[in-house]
Amino acid sequence: MARRASIAVRFEPRPALDRLAGTSAHQGVVAMGAAKKYAGLDDVAASDLIVVLDGVEDPHNLGAIIRTAHAAGAGGIVIPERRAVGVTDVVAKAAAGALEHLPVTRVTNINRTLEELKESGHWIYGLDERGSEMYDRVEYSTPTVIVLGGEGKGLHEQVCKHCDVLVRIPMAGKISSLNVSVAAGVVLFEWRRRRSAQ
Repeated sequence: MARRASIAVRFEPRPALDRLAGTSAHQGVVAMGAAKKYAGLDDVAASDLIVVLDGVEDPHNLGAIIRTAHAAGAGGIVIPERRAVGVTDVVAKAAAGALEHLPVTRVTNINRTLEELKESGHWIYGLDERGSEMYDRVEYSTPTVIVLGGEGKGLHEQVCKHCDVLVRIPMAGKISSLNVSVAAGVVLFEWRRRRSAQ
């Protein structure tokens, strides 16, 4: 199939694949591709659902969020240029193919980006343990932006101020919050369930 698509195929010994992949966990196949280009904000602004990440630093979390966001019907992911992970090979692997279908936008300033999205009619919902509304009771207006904070820190104070509503996931245990990629799945699929019900 690769040859029919004019994609060069080479058979290499396992040590060569280990070097190319930077790991031995490659399942015997390594693909070399062009670096992923970031989309512009205009490319995702017309979406009914945009996910904005405020300082996610773990590439596995970013990849998992990209995969979950695509499955929930998001039209794009927005990440900051600084103090956050960008799209890397680890992110691509964790996203399990979703990067090919979901544009990722990298912006200089998350606060300014939220202002722009608000001006274009988006409703901004921040997920934060200090939120006054429950994620499963709040009415999600569309187009929707869901903002998720970084590991350990949550949403920055200024980012919270740009949100129309702060929502939280009620916790039964003694731990105050979930892993950001798990929390993303909970909230994004609640949004999806509401959209399907409409």
